[in-house]
Amino acid sequence: MDINKLYEIFLHHSQVTTDSRDCPEGSIFFALKGETFNGNQFAEAALEKGCAYAVVDEQEYAPADDNRFILVDDCLKTLQALARHHRRTLGIPIVGITGTNGKTTTKELVSTVLSQRYNTLYTQGNFNNPIGVPKTLLRLTAEHEMAVVEMGASHPGDIKELVDIAEPDYGIITNVGKAHLQGFGSLEGVVRTKCELYDFLRCHGKHTVFIDAGNKLLLPMAEGLELVRYGVGEGQGQRVSGEIGPCAPYLSFDWWQEDGKRHHVQTHLIGSYNIYNMLAAACIGLFFGVTPEQINHSLEGYVPSNNRSQLSETEHNHLIIDAYNANPTSMAAAINNFRVMDVQPKMAILGDMGELGPTSLEEHQKVVEALKEAGINEVWLVGEQFGQIDCPFRKFTNAEEVKKTLATEQPQGHYILLKGSNYMRLYELPPLL
Repeated sequence: MDINKLYEIFLHHSQVTTDSRDCPEGSIFFALKGETFNGNQFAEAALEKGCAYAVVDEQEYAPADDNRFILVDDCLKTLQALARHHRRTLGIPIVGITGTNGKTTTKELVSTVLSQRYNTLYTQGNFNNPIGVPKTLLRLTAEHEMAVVEMGASHPGDIKELVDIAEPDYGIITNVGKAHLQGFGSLEGVVRTKCELYDFLRCHGKHTVFIDAGNKLLLPMAEGLELVRYGVGEGQGQRVSGEIGPCAPYLSFDWWQEDGKRHHVQTHLIGSYNIYNMLAAACIGLFFGVTPEQINHSLEGYVPSNNRSQLSETEHNHLIIDAYNANPTSMAAAINNFRVMDVQPKMAILGDMGELGPTSLEEHQKVVEALKEAGINEVWLVGEQFGQIDCPFRKFTNAEEVKKTLATEQPQGHYILLKGSNYMRLYELPPLL
């Protein structure tokens, strides 16, 4: 079907779904495929459950006498094309966000700040992949005034694919570090892939990017773009500068504009590294006309609830939950932050870091060495990679073993850091701690 004809249908049925278990009345079902499933097989069931149309890409699942079935060459590419068409039709300014670490937190903070002045749509959860990005764009309506779209990557070309769908007007790369090395091959591969966002903006005449003025990896890659800078400490040409205050345990910091007064912000985020995410949000907010008072109100009011930089107090302990994901860069930052926190006693439960390829054992060894220097009272390491390293810390094969141990050995009165890749399932431990 021609994309214009499909768009006419979408205008009357503006909800889309890719899950035959979730079929809002009158929505459009896209029959996507994966390694272990074929959505075409569920198209008829989706219609029975309430969908008005089903987009399929295999002839045998599109009865010729039923116009509710829409046959296309590729359902995923059609979903992406529909989202791009919708995005172009509305023409709403979009800020694209990517980076190795901090992109989801920055997305949340930027959206919170911009929402003080604009009706802002933003990526829900971590819908930052080739399916999630178009589904985010298709939630845009004429009432929206801004959009913040998060984009993730694990292989070269991933960001190019996503920016070609979202077509952002502005961009920010939070940082670049060692993550998904199995897919990228090297840190240089990470940098090149993240900078596909810069390449798109440069090639399409959309030149404004927000950038950490102290990031020596990103600055050379941003040549030819209009840089709106932020950074820690005084810096010439910085739109926003900041300085870390006490972290006991929540981050507090001051920020100011050039020749402007200082603003103090007490956050609900754990981790001094979050100052960069906070400054990015302040910088973007100012650029779009949000007042300093509105920015302060937003940043102080933001409370994380997504297992990122989150402090949770249980009956027995204080938990620092950063268990959504982990890579060498974020793990080093978390350990260093925990080291300098003025709290006692400290315990760390750390899980394996995934997708590191041939460098995996080396990177896990570096984590162990950092732990030896961190002065943490007790350390539990979880996973096969940590299990192969000779160290003085207690080891567990998986989260289930930790759960069994917690049933008989309950830590009391500790500050406990929980961090590991999502597949390690450390996020299941807080109820037991």
